[in-house]
Amino acid sequence: MKTLGFAIVGCGGIALQNHLPGLALCPETRLAALCDSVPATLERARQQTGAKVVSTDYLEIVRRDDVDAVILATPNHTHKEIALAAIAAGKHVLCEKPLALNAADARAMAEAAEAADVRHMTAFTYRFVPAMRYLAHLAKRGDLGDLYHYRSCRLQDWGTRDLGWRQLRALAGSGELGDMLSHRIDFAHLLVGPMKRLVAGLRRFHAVRMGKPSELDDWVAIMAEFDCGATGVLESSKLATGRNESWRSLDLVEVNGSERSFVFSTGNWNSLQTGKLGGPGLETIPVPKPFWRWPGSLRDPHVGDPLVTFRYDQAWEFVDAIRNQRPCVPSFHDGVRVQVAMDAAMRSAESRQWVELAEVSSVRHA
Repeated sequence: MKTLGFAIVGCGGIALQNHLPGLALCPETRLAALCDSVPATLERARQQTGAKVVSTDYLEIVRRDDVDAVILATPNHTHKEIALAAIAAGKHVLCEKPLALNAADARAMAEAAEAADVRHMTAFTYRFVPAMRYLAHLAKRGDLGDLYHYRSCRLQDWGTRDLGWRQLRALAGSGELGDMLSHRIDFAHLLVGPMKRLVAGLRRFHAVRMGKPSELDDWVAIMAEFDCGATGVLESSKLATGRNESWRSLDLVEVNGSERSFVFSTGNWNSLQTGKLGGPGLETIPVPKPFWRWPGSLRDPHVGDPLVTFRYDQAWEFVDAIRNQRPCVPSFHDGVRVQVAMDAAMRSAESRQWVELAEVSSVRHA
């Protein structure tokens, strides 16, 4: 089995906390190179990883012969440019979400990857939570019956702290919409299917964060209708005071059908709540152990904090797809579908009207 060389472009916290530990669990892989446009960030990563090859020039990195795949964890506005360069060099690409600044750019990335016959993956990490995997299995099996409603709620307390590039429109494209709600839009697609139309509201409460301009939304809500006839309500906020952050804060998904309802919470990685038609209420059910890790993954779910380590299965999926020359789950195509919904949400918030997603999906890359 050939050892696969990986380059990480963008060496911030996500790369070092999520991507690197995941790669470490995959046999016959090696960190071939690191790249970051900020020298100090690059040096910290070099010291932490011991990487022998580092550069601030991503073109130099993606063109290296010892690099087979690229993990892209840079600010959103750079995703398209770097991904297309890596694809042109024949490299497989795992890109952080949101995939691009708009659906046209995301679609261009997906089309380029397909044309080059390289593996492509969007980092919708929460798909790898065992409880979400089991819920997706139950939904696909038909346990819900006819689908009625989807709702998600993500509430964190980030206050007025500096969000860096994430608070600038030119660099991030959107705020809470792309940062956190993009995951929950992906959940909706996974559990219910495509959205038909939506209406959205975006709100910026803090125009200044730690003395620096903040241009993007701190809060977002979407009301949606799905192709299957179900309805959806999605909300996400960085300003739910007292809610804390990460898994300690509210992260809830509920799906209601004619036969059953299911409730998923990221904090409860190995259980779901469910209730049946005419039943006494919700009960807690365990997630079967086969769902505790991604198929084939060598990760031990009993080692480390399971609310962190589930993320490592993402690297396993990427590596396994490369080795077996099969599509990644989730792929760039999933990233495009989410970006279409995000574009529609931004258009709706500006016009204060419902937006048909088919109208947004038809916009092509110029």
